[in-house]
Amino acid sequence: MNNDDLNSDYNFKKHWNNAYQKSSIDNLGWYEENPTPSLKLIEECNLPKDALIFNAGAGATTLISKLLALGYKNIIVNDIAASALTALKSNLTIETNSNVEFIVDDLTNPTALLKLKNIDVWHDRAVLHFFTEKHQQENYFQLLRKLIKLNGYVILAQFNLEGAKKCCGLDIFNYNEEMLQEGLGVNFELLKSFDYTYTQPSGNTREYVYTLFKRIH
Repeated sequence: MNNDDLNSDYNFKKHWNNAYQKSSIDNLGWYEENPTPSLKLIEECNLPKDALIFNAGAGATTLISKLLALGYKNIIVNDIAASALTALKSNLTIETNSNVEFIVDDLTNPTALLKLKNIDVWHDRAVLHFFTEKHQQENYFQLLRKLIKLNGYVILAQFNLEGAKKCCGLDIFNYNEEMLQEGLGVNFELLKSFDYTYTQPSGNTREYVYTLFKRIH
């Protein structure tokens, strides 16, 4: 993983805040009404309902409401854009016995996120592939390794090698399962990987690779 030219010194916070302020959620190119692949992988982890699930770069995803409906009670939602999390909160119904924490922070230059620990599941759909510089990727994986517990799970879903090279006006760093394994390191075991064609609200398609890893050391 080495590309230090794309998206250099770009103001991601401003970019993503603008994206969520200018368009309705269900018109955004990455909007999923039913995040079925993610839900299936989370369910395959066979976790207790009070397991700590971390959604990296969640945006205004529908995944959180689906997880709450399935009985998961302990969720941390992160994004660099406060406007995205505001939109997400407005569409959530949180029961009194559930704990959903919202953290605005940068996955490649974290502050508040560094205080977390013992995460059972790290879920990232379509975030890592925006980090095109090597130091961004290294910082991302360093944070992940710091927060995920032994025997915890990592779900990474990114544009695959046949996928689009740009999204939302930004360059993309495409992945396959071997590259994701390299980023995580030898302490993580690949449990499952598959390609997936996602259909955008516009009708266009995007090619993803979905992976499920487990921390074994």
